Amino acid sequence: MSWFESFVLGLVQGLTEFLPVSSSAHLRLTAAFADRPDPGAAFTAVTQIGTEAAVLIYFRKDIARIVGAWFRSLHDRRARRDPDARTGWLVIVGSIPIGVLGLVLKDAIEGPFRDLRLIATTLVVMGVVLGCADRLAARDEGGGRHRAARRRKELRDLTVRDGLVFGFCQAMALVPGVSRSGATISGGLLIGYTREAAARYSFLLAVPAVLASGVFELKDAGTGHTAWGPTIFATAVAFVVGYAVIAWFMRFISTRSFMPFVIYRVLLGLLLFALVAAGVLSPRAGEDLG
Repeated sequence: MSWFESFVLGLVQGLTEFLPVSSSAHLRLTAAFADRPDPGAAFTAVTQIGTEAAVLIYFRKDIARIVGAWFRSLHDRRARRDPDARTGWLVIVGSIPIGVLGLVLKDAIEGPFRDLRLIATTLVVMGVVLGCADRLAARDEGGGRHRAARRRKELRDLTVRDGLVFGFCQAMALVPGVSRSGATISGGLLIGYTREAAARYSFLLAVPAVLASGVFELKDAGTGHTAWGPTIFATAVAFVVGYAVIAWFMRFISTRSFMPFVIYRVLLGLLLFALVAAGVLSPRAGEDLG
């Protein structure tokens, strides 16, 4: 991998990690369209450390407050009633599904799950799911002719059931094309959370899973098509770009819907189907290169 390629892939990772469009799918597609080797699951996992570092810095006050409350709850029963302490516990609970399934499905994640036909399918299907969830949220927030707007839940309303729902939605993102943020935000909207609360919890929930995955994959980062220097450079690029995207995205969802992302996902998925069907792209494009 050249330095220019690592810059492009880091840029793609930073731009797409926090948007509900699937960063792993876009890294895979970037390589396929450029007729270059698939960067692989290990490269993706390591560069995600850069974007998660951006989350740690952007949400540093929230994270410090949650971690502090969680530690107090370990020895103070009354502190367990603190919403921040409960959020800390539920981040742990919500991280269990992706941890277990990530280990069980490791071979599939690095092989069959990277088929472009599967990626096209998940782009379209999860785009439709996000669109339906977004319309439901908009209906609740805006009310209607015959009913008042319905209150949607905030982070302080998190329960163990909701934490597990978020966690299983996050685990779906093990399949490229699903999108970690897209799946968890969709799940949050469908069980009644506001757009901002669903997005914020999605970002917090991703921190332990992504950091653990990146550390686990470090042993593979220097093998195959991935070299240490370009990988570290791509991770740094992803961090800088990812921080800017978080700041923009949190402002965007406070006043706008997810429909632009829904349309983008569906159109990209249909284009990918057409290119594979026409023989322009092989379903395994890039895997035999290098």
